[in-house]
Amino acid sequence: MPSDELELDLPPVFELGDKVKIISLIKNDGTYPGKKLGEVLIDVGEVGYVISIGTYLQRAYIYAIRFMDKDIVIGCRKEELELIERGDQYESNAT
Repeated sequence: MPSDELELDLPPVFELGDKVKIISLIKNDGTYPGKKLGEVLIDVGEVGYVISIGTYLQRAYIYAIRFMDKDIVIGCRKEELELIERGDQYESNAT
């Protein structure tokens, strides 16, 4: 993607409910509470599900991934994820 093109000009790559795999080691960049800066949060190959989609600096999508076996949620960029399986449209329990 050219540096002057914003990721947010395009639709998100992943959708709510998608099953994804981590393809880059995820370390704490200082935004994950209770863990030391640089501490490994998720290893390559871990599998999780997209539970929400946010943005970072109005430039990029951040995908909140729930890792069921570790019971944690980590924010990831598209470059850190690989689609395993499209999920059904995520259903919220909110009323």
